[in-house]
Amino acid sequence: MKLLDVQQLDATIDQLRHQRATLPEIAEIAELQAKRTDVENLARDARIVVDDLTLEQQKVDTDVEAVKARRTRDRDRMDKGLITNPKDLERMGHELESLERRISTLEDEELELMERLEEAQAGLAKLEGMVAETDERLVALAAARDEKLGDLEERLQEVQGRRGPAAEGLPEDLLALYGRLREQKGGVGAAALRARECGGCRLTIDSVELTRIKGLPDDEVVRCEECQRILVRTAESGL
Repeated sequence: MKLLDVQQLDATIDQLRHQRATLPEIAEIAELQAKRTDVENLARDARIVVDDLTLEQQKVDTDVEAVKARRTRDRDRMDKGLITNPKDLERMGHELESLERRISTLEDEELELMERLEEAQAGLAKLEGMVAETDERLVALAAARDEKLGDLEERLQEVQGRRGPAAEGLPEDLLALYGRLREQKGGVGAAALRARECGGCRLTIDSVELTRIKGLPDDEVVRCEECQRILVRTAESGL
């Protein structure tokens, strides 16, 4: 019966370790981190677009101011009568017309760039908002994960602490066999024989084998003919 106690403790330890490794928060954190990386990459590209458009708009703004300054200077010269030669006046008039067209073109470019920049900034703000929301969720998930891991670790330590005393007094060769079978049989190396059934494979033991088992000494190791697990006889074995 002591071996069954050890088996139960080992099964509980396996379950706790499995729970620890498969917490839903762990999977969700990994998924969110992958999504965050994708969104952050998009945000990085969006920042480059915003920066490029900002520089382009600054250049157009500078060009507009430079052309307007030249137009003002030429008008002032004409208004003050500084240009008296008719040909020079005609040339200056054509130049002012050209400057007006240039200013109009640059202002159209400026407006288009402003619209594109506003759109790019809105897209970037949306992506940055998604990153911020993801970070908040990751913080909450990490806290929940750590709390659950702490509880599981505490329970695991408690069960592991009981395992040693439970195995005390059992023969070393029996424990070694049990350990090998646990590795081979999905964590179950020993099972109770109850109502003529193996608790490991759930198959009924035939009457001939039951008779043989009944005649064995209490300290002899019994193995299930079907699954080869150690069979532990109990008062409910049906022998």
